[in-house]
Amino acid sequence: MKRRKGLFLLALAFTAIFSTTVFADVKPPDLIGKAAISVDMDTNEIIYTKNIDNKMYPASITKLVTALLLAENRKSTDDLVYTKNAKSQPPYSYNLNVQPIAIGDTMSADNVMDGLLLYSGNDIAYMVADGVGSNPVNFAKMMNSKAAKLGMKNSHFVTPNGVNDTNYTTPYDLSLLGIAAFKNDRVRESMGKKTSLIKSTNGAPATVSNRNKLLGTDGNIGGKTGYTSKAGRCLLSIYERNGRHIIGVVMDSEYNLPKDTKVFEDMTELINFSYATKKKVLHKKNTSIKTISVPYKVLPFIGPEKTVTIPLESKEDVTTYNNDLKPLISLKVDGIKPWKLNKDTSVGTINIKQKNSGKSYKLYPMISKSTLIKDNIIIYAAAIIVLILVIGLIMFLINKINKRRNHRGRRIRF
Repeated sequence: MKRRKGLFLLALAFTAIFSTTVFADVKPPDLIGKAAISVDMDTNEIIYTKNIDNKMYPASITKLVTALLLAENRKSTDDLVYTKNAKSQPPYSYNLNVQPIAIGDTMSADNVMDGLLLYSGNDIAYMVADGVGSNPVNFAKMMNSKAAKLGMKNSHFVTPNGVNDTNYTTPYDLSLLGIAAFKNDRVRESMGKKTSLIKSTNGAPATVSNRNKLLGTDGNIGGKTGYTSKAGRCLLSIYERNGRHIIGVVMDSEYNLPKDTKVFEDMTELINFSYATKKKVLHKKNTSIKTISVPYKVLPFIGPEKTVTIPLESKEDVTTYNNDLKPLISLKVDGIKPWKLNKDTSVGTINIKQKNSGKSYKLYPMISKSTLIKDNIIIYAAAIIVLILVIGLIMFLINKINKRRNHRGRRIRF
């Protein structure tokens, strides 16, 4: 008997340990980066947050704004001129580090795009600024106008390449930029290339390689790297796994030369967590979320007036990701007519909002009009009795009147 009891307790303990292991929430990543975010691109839901509204330097991730403006203002076959402003840019520069290029030489917009996003050429960014905006000052205005249209409320851009740390933004704003960049066919195609053969009109062709070391692994389909001493190592990456798209941003991570692995390790942890974590349940389905009181007349159009308390439920779990953002929860209830209550007919919605993402769930009454009948059964029984008495009285009076008429008729015939 003792042996059986011991085996039972052991099995119970094993079950508890196993259950905890299987169903425990995924542990958030311990990132080196001082700020980070991940977003489900298909639903706009924010999954992970770490200082997402901190204003920070984006370094060369700036070039995604530059790339968008290039794609929107120049055809892929248009030529852009290599300018004096481009020539004066520091490493990493296509002219200094890859292939010398003369002022006045030209390069196709497609080649410019690859030089901008794969190699991250600081001089190539100024080719775009001069070629699209006429000069860097006008182009900066275009950059800020574009940022405003994307909802990047905490960003400001001065240079097209970000090397001087005059630009600032936030992880959240960069997630908006990354999503917009991915939606642009030309930018998305360029971000997804591992290498590209590019050349200027009078220069020799040169192969440039993508600085995104994660590209092509574990679902990484694009992104942009960045670094300055003030910005730290930065990375924006876009992933697709099983048809689900997630964007991650890590800012001010460690630049561990010569390996340069830390920011990529940060991103890997962030994305693995983002795909594995589950939403927390704010309200379980088929349970009361809120109760409302609505007046009604016990006997329609007549009265008396009473108040019914109606609990509202969702037929699915109301969920959100567990992060630093407190979800804004609002309820909208339509004009409810108690005598039309139906448990399968929605009477409103509950809305869950975080930043620019939101989801609505339909609300249903947990009672129907039959509840009103049950609550007032005595009144209805009394009303029926009274109605029967009234009808009986009316019939009695009618019968009595008819008898009198018949009696008078017989007297007249005599």
